Amino acid sequence: MPGWNASDIPDQSGRTAVVTGANSGIGYVTARELARRGARVVLACRSESRGTEAVSRLTAEVPGAEVEFAPLDLGDLKSVREFAGSHAPARIDLLINNAGVMALPYARTADGFETQFGVNHLGHFALTGLLLPRIENVDGARVVTVSSGLHVLANIDIGDLNSERRYRRWVAYGRSKTANLLFTHELARRLAAAGSGVVAAAAHPGYASTNLQTAGPRMEGRRGIERAAGLANRIVAQSAQAGALPTLYAATAPGVRPDSFTGPRLQGWRGAPAKSWRAPWTRNDIAGERLWVASEQLTGVAYGLG
Repeated sequence: MPGWNASDIPDQSGRTAVVTGANSGIGYVTARELARRGARVVLACRSESRGTEAVSRLTAEVPGAEVEFAPLDLGDLKSVREFAGSHAPARIDLLINNAGVMALPYARTADGFETQFGVNHLGHFALTGLLLPRIENVDGARVVTVSSGLHVLANIDIGDLNSERRYRRWVAYGRSKTANLLFTHELARRLAAAGSGVVAAAAHPGYASTNLQTAGPRMEGRRGIERAAGLANRIVAQSAQAGALPTLYAATAPGVRPDSFTGPRLQGWRGAPAKSWRAPWTRNDIAGERLWVASEQLTGVAYGLG
């Protein structure tokens, strides 16, 4: 693992990857590097214009790359079902649950869920469950879910998953990223109980320069905060190329263990991929099972595992 970078990605020829939120930032870099190593990659994105532009940009950077756009809005379970039913490949070797939103003003998804919990967790929970029959019998298949070091901001509140009692944007973000890790923990446990060889793992980019940091202030017209976040991205953050390395490691490196959490080496902030610290509550079996049951009820997607 020391010094691991994109040139260490094993050959991905013959493998198919689905990457959510692949039109920009870490998702785009992940899709590009998988395609560069020979994978067929589906860029699952909410915006058709940005998704098709990303396909054009990627094929210009990687001539001959086998990539395609498919519409997917993780904030709308109807769209998630349509993707799974009409746009997803018949066989999936890698599912990269990358898309996400951060610290947005309070809003609800098309299905009435608080946006951060709905997009970051429930959308990916439903997507993974619907696609699992195309993954679970594929040798070497992996499901990688992108969390954040900021999961430490908050444990989930099983009695208020949609932040209806009180909404604090950073607490809600932390809860959604904790949910990503609890989901990975419980998915790994259920896959093992079912005798599946699929590896469910998690990763985080550290502090990487993407549009996540500026989206919330832009939505509220807080120009000063938006400019400050953009300046911090330029001065402090590592690049999206570096931020994507933990995801790429979790998706492709030999020996990645189920329920592992990979992040940047230097205090979880920046640097080459390494094993990352995680809050103890993200390995709580009871919390993982309770979140799983609630997620099945809220999304109407049952996995039938373990």
